[in-house]
Amino acid sequence: MADSVAAVASGAQAPDDLTQVGYVAGAYGIAGAIRVTPFSTDADALLNVKTWWLDKPSLRSVTVRTVKMHGGDVVATLVGMAGRDAAEALKGAAVHVSRAEFPALEEDEYYWSDLIGMDVVNLEGEALGKVIDMMSNGPQSILRILPVSEPVADPESSEKAPERLVPFVDQFVKHVDVKSKKITLDWGLDY
Repeated sequence: MADSVAAVASGAQAPDDLTQVGYVAGAYGIAGAIRVTPFSTDADALLNVKTWWLDKPSLRSVTVRTVKMHGGDVVATLVGMAGRDAAEALKGAAVHVSRAEFPALEEDEYYWSDLIGMDVVNLEGEALGKVIDMMSNGPQSILRILPVSEPVADPESSEKAPERLVPFVDQFVKHVDVKSKKITLDWGLDY
């Protein structure tokens, strides 16, 4: 969010550090629970934070009554919401949480939202690009890196270098500097 706080439908102020952690995939059951698809496999922020911000029909805070994992999704009931129709109306809503409320991490653990936007270099100091997204293939997280602009041999060609997909594992990730927003990889330019 660009401003330090954002006005919301209720007149309340949203924190400036809202981070999207998932989206409402639909209703769950008939009592008004919602099913949320989290952006992380462990869904810590969704499971531990009691105030979520939903952007449908407009940005507003909601209080979580109950929350649990169910398969790969999170199932939650919200204070003041009853019935399947009310839950189904939230389908597609982005779920945000204040970054300040995220659970603390162990050393050498990172939230995906902190890695996105970081510059990536290799051990030789060569720029590999910028992290544009993260994804999971099950056992590990994957950095999606948009390569730096390199001069094209054929100026008539509109081909761009393909993105790099690098497993976020110790074998390749040698250093993450959150303060300077830089990741150092053991990864060649020609990989």
